Amino acid sequence: MARRTQVTARQERLGAELRKLREAAGLKGREAASLLGTDAGRLSQIESGVAGVSEETVRRLVAHYACTDAALIEALVTMATERVRGWWEEYRGLLPDSFLDTAELEHHATHRRDVESLNIPGLLQTEDYARAVFSYRVPELPAADTELRVQHRMRRRAVIEGPEPVAYEAVIHEAALRIRVNDRAATRVQLTRVLELSEASHVSVRVVPFDLDGFAGAWSTMMYVSGPVPKLDTVVRDAPHGTAFVDSEAQLGAFRTLFHKVEAVSLEPGRSRDLIHRLAKEL
Repeated sequence: MARRTQVTARQERLGAELRKLREAAGLKGREAASLLGTDAGRLSQIESGVAGVSEETVRRLVAHYACTDAALIEALVTMATERVRGWWEEYRGLLPDSFLDTAELEHHATHRRDVESLNIPGLLQTEDYARAVFSYRVPELPAADTELRVQHRMRRRAVIEGPEPVAYEAVIHEAALRIRVNDRAATRVQLTRVLELSEASHVSVRVVPFDLDGFAGAWSTMMYVSGPVPKLDTVVRDAPHGTAFVDSEAQLGAFRTLFHKVEAVSLEPGRSRDLIHRLAKEL
């Protein structure tokens, strides 16, 4: 296959998983390349996502690596052979690649979990809320760029509002519900929006209240995206240098534990809705 000029996070992930399997098998790159009948440079391109890989090659590689995880193998084959050109590609060259990679990641998700302490999770945001968040950027973006970001975020909501929504769980600190990124009226609309979405059978919204003693987890914000198998899960976090995609098994395990730890101290969904409803009435 031809060398790619643009590599997405999903393509990089496929290559990274193949590299992990090779390393787990104790094979050097040149050894694995020899088994495949190619050179180490070609294998390196596959493992970096620069070069595409066929179903046959994926199956040959995992056989050489003695991988017996049938579900993982089929998931890797799907990643290698799918030819999806999603709506996010319309923003290629207009928004940072991380925006597109996040949308593609969500498109293939089997489950979504969010933890937020200072902002309403992106998938639950109204247009006015998102616009206020993007407008606060320093240095300030041109109005057209801000609107592109708002539009992109609104389209991302299809993963929980579309015809085939994924299961979604959000744990939100009361602080995020109280902070007015816009005026009182817009904040009331935003809280009402969260309430409406929380009524859906596939959506769970829980709140960590202010009056909870011993909560030191306000830093534990995350977007946890489940893949077809746990090894292909991904955590997305905002970092000073941009968006970080976390996929090592050790870190994924830590984030799963952290999510359940925060979830355990939050109010159950019914009481959370009561709290959100009260906050909306106060505005």
